[in-house]
Parts: sequence; C-alpha cells; structure tokens
Amino acid sequence: MISTEATAGRRCSISWASTGIFPKRVGTLDKHLQPTERKGQFMNPKFTTLVGVIILLMASVAHGEGIVYDTEYQLVREQYAEVWSDEDAGLDERLAELEAKHGKKPNIVYFMWDDAAYGRVGHPMLSKVTGMDTPTFDRIADEGMTFTRMYTEPSCTPTRVATLTGRHPIRSGLTQVVFPVHAIGMPNEEVTIAEVLKEEGYSTGFFGKYHVGDIDGSYPHQNGFDECLFTIYNQFGSQFFNKDGEDIGLTIGFTEDQQDRLYTLDKNFRHKSTIPWAAEAKAGEKAKQYNKDFSYEEQLRYVEDVHERSINYIKRNADAEDPFFMCYWFHGPNVAGTHRLGRVGDSSIANGDGDGFIEMDRKLKEMLQVLKDEGIEENTLVIVMADNGPMLEVFPTMAGFGIYRGGKGAFTEGGVRVPAFAYWPGTIEAGSVAGDIIHVTDLYTTFARLGGGMDNIPTDRVIDGVDQTALLINGDAHGRRDWVHIYTGPVLAATVKQQFKRHWIGERPGLAGSSFFDLYKDPREEHGMMAQFLWAWEPFDTMKARHLALVEKYPNTPTLRGKPFEGIELIGSSE
Repeated sequence: MISTEATAGRRCSISWASTGIFPKRVGTLDKHLQPTERKGQFMNPKFTTLVGVIILLMASVAHGEGIVYDTEYQLVREQYAEVWSDEDAGLDERLAELEAKHGKKPNIVYFMWDDAAYGRVGHPMLSKVTGMDTPTFDRIADEGMTFTRMYTEPSCTPTRVATLTGRHPIRSGLTQVVFPVHAIGMPNEEVTIAEVLKEEGYSTGFFGKYHVGDIDGSYPHQNGFDECLFTIYNQFGSQFFNKDGEDIGLTIGFTEDQQDRLYTLDKNFRHKSTIPWAAEAKAGEKAKQYNKDFSYEEQLRYVEDVHERSINYIKRNADAEDPFFMCYWFHGPNVAGTHRLGRVGDSSIANGDGDGFIEMDRKLKEMLQVLKDEGIEENTLVIVMADNGPMLEVFPTMAGFGIYRGGKGAFTEGGVRVPAFAYWPGTIEAGSVAGDIIHVTDLYTTFARLGGGMDNIPTDRVIDGVDQTALLINGDAHGRRDWVHIYTGPVLAATVKQQFKRHWIGERPGLAGSSFFDLYKDPREEHGMMAQFLWAWEPFDTMKARHLALVEKYPNTPTLRGKPFEGIELIGSSE
C-alpha cells in the first residue's frame, strides 16, 4: 500500500564530502578503494564510525527530503552530481519526446523465468555448445541490449520480492523460498512497483509465477495489480509432487505408494495434493483457487492459460488511453519433459529442460509479434531475464552448464548472475552490450522513472534500487552502480565492488582471509586471494559497516506469518 509518506518524497542531494568523513573527489564511479596520500584531502577512514554514518544518514532524509538510498549510491552520486544532473536533463527531454510521439508514457512488459545460468540463451555460439537453440532470445540480443552483469537474489522468492519492492528481501522479512505450506508472505505495507505505476494511471496485470507468499495480504491483486492469474508456490510441486515425479526419481515418499505401509502413523504429515498452488483474481475481489490438484496436466494447463491471458491483456490495452505495466513471469521452463503428455520436443539436448526453453522461446516470439502487430513495440520496454542461477540439485534433468560457479541458492556468481536483456526498438541501441553492474532492485526505480512515478516511491524506508534509465537509453558505461551486496537468506554473504568481490561467509576473525576475488581474471571464484588485496581489507569492511548501519535506523521487518490460503476461495469450499 502507498502511504502518505510514500507519496511525498523526492530524491535527496546531500554533500557527503562536506562532512569531512568521506573524500571529495570525482572520477570513474567510486574511487574510495584507492585512497590518495595527499595531506588533508580526506580524513582517515578509521574515523568513519557507525555512529558517524548514522548521523549522516539521518541528515540525508531530514524533513522527508527524498528517497533513502543505500549509502554506496549516496557516495557515488555525490561524486557525479553535476554530470548526472546534466545527463538526467537530456533523458527527460528524450522521454518527453517519446511521450509526445506516442501520446502516453511507455508500456512496460517484464518477462521473467526460472533458474538459468548466464550464457544459456541469447548467445548462439554457446547455444551450440549446450545443444539448445533459442532464436527469439538471440533476436532480442541482436535488436536490444544484453546485460552482462545483471545480479539477482540467489533464489526465486527473494528475487521476486526484490523486484516488486526495490529492496533487498531481508528488509521485508521474506528471505526464503515459499513452499507448501510455509504460511509466510510479503507484508502488504510494502509499496510495489505496480502500486507506484498505478498512481500514474497505468493499468497493471500479473500473469505467471508470483511466489511471494501463501497468506492474505501478499497476493498480487492486493498489491497493485488490477488483474492476475498467479502461483502461490513454484512449479516444482505441480510437476513432481505426484506419482510421475516419484517414477522419475525427483520426488520420494510423497504418495501413498512410497510410504511405509507398516509403521506410518501420522496421516497428516504430508500436505494434500489438492492444496492451492495457483489462483486468479481482480483488484478488490476475493481470489479463487485455480488448480484442481498437483498434476502435470494442471501445470501445463496453467502455463497455456498464463500465455493466453498475457497476450489478450496486451491486445486489450494496446489502444487504451493509459499505458500498461504487465508482468509475464513464465511458470517454467518445465523440466519434467513434454513427452509425458505425448508432446515431442525438438531440442538437441533432448530432455525436459531443453524442450522447456524452446517452448518458452516460442511463446516469447508470439508475445513480441503481438506488440508489433498492435503497433506499440516502439513504445514498449520489454525486460527479459531469469530470476537466479540453475537448480544444480536436479542435474541432469536441468543442465548444469554455466560460465560461473554455483547455482540457485549460492552467493557465488553462478547463483546470482543471470541472462538478462532489454528490448525497446528505436530507443535502445540494437546489439548493445552493457558491462555495467545492475541489480534486480534497480528495475523498480527505473520503471518508476520511466512511468513518471518517482514521487510515489516511499521515503520512510531504505530503497536499494537505483535508476538505470541512463544505461537503457545512453548505453554501456552509463550505469549508476558499481557495487552489489549479495545475501543468502538473511545473511550478508558477499559484496561486489567494481570487478572485485569479497566473500563474507567463511571469513576468519582478526585478519582478512583469502576471500577476495578478481572477477575478470577469476570469474568462477576458484582462486581466493588475500595478500594482493590487503589494500581493500578496510575499504570493504567500511563499505559493509555503512550498509549495515542503515538497519539501525530502518530496522528490517520480521518475517510475516499468517494463516495459509486465507483470502482465497478454495475449490470445494462452501463460500
């Protein structure tokens, strides 16, 4: 929900250098990792105490001056205040020209799917290596922008919460993947990007894998979306919590056929196969359970309905007076294998994973064609990306390919660095490649900027996402982030600054360990270093302290718990 405070804020501008605690210098983004020896230019970093940082942060948001960004952005923005101000003026002119040309602000389509390693799609040469051709992804890369350093959270629920709120999920208490029946969810007090854009007149639709809670108040139609067909959980249960899943070895002991027939006493230990994993709703109405059971047939019926409703939503809103924001979060790819229902796949890789990607590629092609046929592709930004790295635990059903080490759930690059693209004909340079760091929370603030909704972003909490409109429109090296903090669950596990990364997990007390990595030279994080990075020991420590200091003033929300499925009309209920 949008509060009074949320609608009053504007971005603040504070002179960090004027405090004397941080250096005043302008260069290639943040130069604090390379301190100068010139006398009097800045104070010793040892004076950068947590207390001092908190005082500065309080000053930066005094009298509700603006959005409370994480401290790293505040520092970088101070260095680039004049440059970015000039660039923003040019961006405003460009966006005004586009709005005058098309008669409204840009539509935004956000297509996200599950579990993919960087390089899995959009790179034809690598596609031949992995035996899986995805021509639509290749076309998007050829005609749009490829992000080479798109960071997400390590798993699906946290990434989706981060996208919706523009905040690391630890701030809203939802740091774990929601499975049946965890009875947790995203707090309704969070201000989603759908609510931000809706305040500016956008129509909003959600179709696909939502997966941010199974309790009342967390569902999409309660958080800014006008209409939705959404999942409560992920697709693992709908594919494998059944006899078929047991037959192929990806579920053990769920059905009665695999339970101990002599000594099983508790008949309620397993959840019923008829529990809701998907629902549909419109804003202001009660949601209704969609799925009938945990069967693969229901899984594929859902995938087809999501696609059909997404296509129809675009067609219905193409000629509307107001723009639209649509999340098509693909409920897949299906890794169970389309052959189970008599459908023949045609990927060289010859398994459910490959066939699922190819089916998704076809659906993406159809969606892009509809945008073109409706005459709105030049006024529609399309973001296409995975939510995290591959689920290595189900190899070989899901391929383990990856340039980077690790997969879903890991804080190494393989878990959080994903394939991602932006497509906006006439605005984004065709075939462009961005080496800038971008985090999934940045989409929140970027969408808000494009939709004219920056004033709707709340100012009573920390916003981790930064506006990356300049990167989209002006291209490579125009990003506004050179760092990212990586959480795994509620733990700050690693921090990336420029091309360097430090693992916090496994650090030894008293002296920095071999936990520093040069991601250009060691992208798989296999050769941790220490001596070579003693210069970076304190700067990384201080960077971490600045980040955590915000929590003292803006405490993280505890995990919200409730009664599962409340607010959903269940099949067979008397309501």
